[in-house]
Amino acid sequence: MIVALGRFLFRYRNALFPCAIALDFVPGPETFSSPLAAALAGGLVALAGQAVRGLTVGLDYIVRGGRGGKVYADDLVTSGLFAHCRNPLYVGNLLMITGLAVAADSLVALVVVPPLFLFAYHCIVSAEEEFLLGKFGDEYRRYCERTPRFGVRWSGLAQTIGSRQFHWRRLVVKEYGTMFAFFTGILVLASLNLVEQRGFEGARASLANLAAVFGGGVLVWLSTWYLKKTRRLVGD
Repeated sequence: MIVALGRFLFRYRNALFPCAIALDFVPGPETFSSPLAAALAGGLVALAGQAVRGLTVGLDYIVRGGRGGKVYADDLVTSGLFAHCRNPLYVGNLLMITGLAVAADSLVALVVVPPLFLFAYHCIVSAEEEFLLGKFGDEYRRYCERTPRFGVRWSGLAQTIGSRQFHWRRLVVKEYGTMFAFFTGILVLASLNLVEQRGFEGARASLANLAAVFGGGVLVWLSTWYLKKTRRLVGD
């Protein structure tokens, strides 16, 4: 049943992030005394998740798009961050989703969203593992024996990061949209929570500062989008 559910969720996995964002708007008891403190704490957790994704993509990217909506892989990637964690992209996603839940400043979001998406990724990974085991057999078994599923094998991690070429262009091209989406989500949650706590007039100054930060983010996103579309920034 877990594998079957994983296959279904894999097909529609692109909807997971929007669902996470939507669930973070469910009201609940506050977890911080200040919405800005919640946004800062959540932003730091999300930034840690983006750092994990960034290292993964920059060192040795793996295409997890499947084929025809089904799990598929041409090669078994075991280098880069994949030498230390079998699913670093999903770990990064979970940290970013948790960061949004923290920024929501809602106990309901914090209790519901991260465990729900941890279960979803557990199902997806189970479906992927079934495919990889069937295709790569003993090679994949040996890889699983030495590499944690969601944890980290710390031994040799610094050497892996320091010894491999980092593809920063690929990182920017692949990740700028994800970074902007989470950046926007945290600012929107902070703005709504400020208005709810202080009223619009009381929150006006803080909202103006958040709007300025958002404007800077939009300029960065537009600049990156333009460089990508004009092929002045091409992923390597």
